[in-house]
Amino acid sequence: MDANVYQHFRKEEHTFIDMVGDWIETVEDQYAPYLTEFLDPRQAYIVQTLVSEGTDLSLSFYGGYEAAERKRALIYPNYYVPKREEYDLVLYEIIYPIKFIELTHGKILGTLMSTGVKRSSFGDIISDGERWQVFITKEVANYVAAQVDHIGRVKVRLEERDYTDLIQPKDGWTEEKATTSSLRLDIVISTVYNISRQRSKDLINVGKVKVNWAVNEKPDFPLELLDIISVRGFGRIQIRQIDGKTKKGKIRLTMGVLRK
Repeated sequence: MDANVYQHFRKEEHTFIDMVGDWIETVEDQYAPYLTEFLDPRQAYIVQTLVSEGTDLSLSFYGGYEAAERKRALIYPNYYVPKREEYDLVLYEIIYPIKFIELTHGKILGTLMSTGVKRSSFGDIISDGERWQVFITKEVANYVAAQVDHIGRVKVRLEERDYTDLIQPKDGWTEEKATTSSLRLDIVISTVYNISRQRSKDLINVGKVKVNWAVNEKPDFPLELLDIISVRGFGRIQIRQIDGKTKKGKIRLTMGVLRK
């Protein structure tokens, strides 16, 4: 990978950038498509940047439905025409006794991860308020379905579903505009949830904040495009657009906000 590429991304993203470089090299050498595992929005942005600016290859994403947050990427030669089935996704519904347990995204993800399968094998976990479904990479789908028979102490099972049975996700995201003095993690949280900066710092310092699904305890951490911030007890924020600056030098942002 060209050393100049790294300057545009965070140091902790360099390992992922090297991985993307290997994917690109594989497609260029073999002249055949390469399918990634599930990517979060920030990773998808990095892949799109590296493929579109540094190669003559093509790229497409799919996560099972149009509004999917986590998607698999297919990198391929320009002549190639990808088909939907090539993304190798399997949709499962979680069958559980509704009267005896209340499922949450966290409980389901924790159970899936307890199988020993890495996070990148799982796509979106979606719900309509009662039913729950999850996308899993085809490579591990049968294994995961065989392993998951309980969530907590309650018996459950995973049943494969056709895409025609996809539920309509209950989406609480709203798009909001805001201006902020900085893209520091503590300042953005304070701005969006209308809490004091000190409280924002306290939440970060005690490990209640994640950036791109990893706990981040740095209040001054600089956020970037398509980062997703999870704040326990408050919800989630996605930096969707950085819209320039006001006359007073404040940063204009377009964000997706999920409030609990």
